[in-house]
Amino acid sequence: MMKTIFTRDLAKNKMYVVREFAAPLKQVWKAWTEPTLLDQWWAPEPYKTVTQTMNFKPGGSWLYYMLGPDGTKSYCRADYNAIDPLKGYEGLDAFCDEKGVINNDFPRMQWKTRFGESPNGTKVEVEITFASEADLLKIADLGFEEGFSMAHGNLDKLLAK
Repeated sequence: MMKTIFTRDLAKNKMYVVREFAAPLKQVWKAWTEPTLLDQWWAPEPYKTVTQTMNFKPGGSWLYYMLGPDGTKSYCRADYNAIDPLKGYEGLDAFCDEKGVINNDFPRMQWKTRFGESPNGTKVEVEITFASEADLLKIADLGFEEGFSMAHGNLDKLLAK
């Protein structure tokens, strides 16, 4: 079983996430960039991801919500800045409402996601930059690391199908 590795660099307001997946690069890339696949793994169980809209291109965005077991919906959006097919993408994440209006009560996160072949399949490296150390710690306190690790486990199951 592969493990998600998280490293925090509080001096630089950054969190690094490294994870290998036992699948070819093209298959992992598709799982991270196609809404029908993202909806199957992105949320930690028992939550479900539901994509409202996704336009995976520079200047485009992904608007989705995480549906809780009690029916609550937590909306998020990712605004894509740069995309290098099969190599990586960059974007700015935020919590928002159902129309995509950003909720400034929560920190935004700048994501740089990189993909590369590895001896076991595909290695994904994510660098997340926050505006401040306090913002990084707030997201960590919300259970980000546990939730993202669980989502990666969901992705392992999806890739094994």
